[in-house]
Amino acid sequence: MADNELLRPTAVDAANDYNASEIQVLEGLEAVRKRPGMYIGSTSSSGLHHLVYEIVDNSIDEALAGYCTQITVQINPNNTITVVDNGRGIPVDIQAQTGRPALEVVFTVLHAGGKFGGGGYKVSGGLHGVGASVVNALSEWLTVQVHKDGKIYEMKFSRGHITQEMTVTGTTDHTGTTVTFKPDPEMFEDTVYSYDILHTRMREEAFLNAGLRIRTVDLREGQEQSDEMCYEGGIREFVTFLNKSKDALHAGVIYMNGTKGDSYAEVALQYNDGYQENILSFANNVHTPEGGMHETGFKAALTRVLNAYGLKVGLIKEGDKVSGEDCREGLTAVISVKLTDAQFEGQTKAKLGNASMRTLVDSIVSDKLMQFLDENPAVARTILDKAMMANRAREAARKARESIRRKSALGGAAMPDKLRDCNENNPELTELYIVEGDSAGGSATQGRDSRFQAILPLWGKMLNVEKVRADKIYGNDKLQPVIVALGAGLGEDFDVNKLRYHKVIIMADADVDGSHIRTLLLTFFFRYMRPLIENGYVYAAVPPLFKLTRGKTTRLAFSEDERDAYSAELRGDNPNAKVDISRFKGLGEMNPHELWETTMDPERRTLKRITLEDALLADETFTILMGEKVEPRKEFIEQNAQYAVNLDF
Repeated sequence: MADNELLRPTAVDAANDYNASEIQVLEGLEAVRKRPGMYIGSTSSSGLHHLVYEIVDNSIDEALAGYCTQITVQINPNNTITVVDNGRGIPVDIQAQTGRPALEVVFTVLHAGGKFGGGGYKVSGGLHGVGASVVNALSEWLTVQVHKDGKIYEMKFSRGHITQEMTVTGTTDHTGTTVTFKPDPEMFEDTVYSYDILHTRMREEAFLNAGLRIRTVDLREGQEQSDEMCYEGGIREFVTFLNKSKDALHAGVIYMNGTKGDSYAEVALQYNDGYQENILSFANNVHTPEGGMHETGFKAALTRVLNAYGLKVGLIKEGDKVSGEDCREGLTAVISVKLTDAQFEGQTKAKLGNASMRTLVDSIVSDKLMQFLDENPAVARTILDKAMMANRAREAARKARESIRRKSALGGAAMPDKLRDCNENNPELTELYIVEGDSAGGSATQGRDSRFQAILPLWGKMLNVEKVRADKIYGNDKLQPVIVALGAGLGEDFDVNKLRYHKVIIMADADVDGSHIRTLLLTFFFRYMRPLIENGYVYAAVPPLFKLTRGKTTRLAFSEDERDAYSAELRGDNPNAKVDISRFKGLGEMNPHELWETTMDPERRTLKRITLEDALLADETFTILMGEKVEPRKEFIEQNAQYAVNLDF
């Protein structure tokens, strides 16, 4: 298949008709353009990509209903998006409540669709979804084509308004829906799509829908690529994929499933020799990052079963039970449930609220995991040994935490010796610079504004937390000053409300060593202080690479291209004019005034906020870069070396 050829929808049985009687209208569309963040979370990159997910979710719902086997998501040369499926096609007959074609209603009325009790779908992720109408409202233009009943129906819109009424434009021998849209630059901070972000999300959907074929395509010049994904093993293969950069403790993925009424749940898990837990939960294919009832049921049953088995075979003594956190160390698990009337907490569907799913998942894991352990005693022993070792390490970590708490009770006296604190006490107004090296730390201390800027110099390479347990972290002389200075605890005890600074700025040299230090610190924050990143409190300072001067005019350049552009600008019409260009060798080489002027002055500095656009992708990347296995890291470097055109930036 050529890269620019979309998957052709295929025919379905006319008896399984999907028509306008199944479309119900709840309310109008007026508020979307006024408050887009209410409907798609934000107008940043995450909101931009969310538009694609909403259209794809409709195709996925067709797959859940048993009518769609193929989906294509395509980034076009003009950075528009096309989504094609081979489902039944959106209904085109007249919708009774409005007297308008159902296709028009779906794209112009908020919360209009086949998911609100009209009988269109038994299982759907779209109960709180914003759907096609919001994508339409936030698009500069949108075109939809429906292949249905032997005809091709087409409608066009602009910013939610109809520009072409539903028109029959041809005949067809298959069914399905094609949506093409251009996100509105008036609504979004950035309208350039990331293939990697879309591909990662579509791969997730393919894992969750065993046998569904999803193709991602990028047709932009110089970025042409495509991938086709279909996983017959479903979430079993998902767990294998998540563990590919880790060393598994046992061969094979443990898989369990079960049903109750219209509800279905499946769980796949495998332990690795790492120290992080990685549980991904989904309800009707919607990722629930905050968990919910299905995840609660899984965790409770897992802990109960492992302790019961340990007691039964004598590996655990009465009174020495391992905790839930011990049982989940090194665990990779995927929980997927399908149910009617899914109750999500919040517009963004971050948490599942159906109590019945806690009962169902708990029951499945209680019965089937115990059976698996009984039948596989060697694997059971390996898992329990891991949990008991985690328990001992956690006790050591608890003692270390208590030691830090006792020291912290002394207030300012307990602060690290090297911390040069600021005068302001309101964390919303303060910032902590974590600086590479004593030399740069000295310059930063002299150059800072001590009213609100605190400086913490670090020396030497930090601990790679990806390779150690929590008990090793508390006593580490490089990390403990960071923990104490931030004042919010660590891991399960981390309380973002106790944070002493709302800007935590990593300031390291713009070279390979500086990049390594940034990666080590970010790994630490991601694994043990994730709310820091989730709340947008972590930044990377961007020091300039070059200083250009002609007469009294000075420019700072952050790349070689910028250096050349400024050089040409300063010369103006005189190519022979002398422009002094000096290279900053490192933060430690700057005097206090230069450091303030270039990297610390809020009026002139450049900061990069560290975000978690995709926690799954971040988790995978940190594991590859900082984990024990060499081969995935080597592969990553080989694949991405072409992008490292300037190692100094």
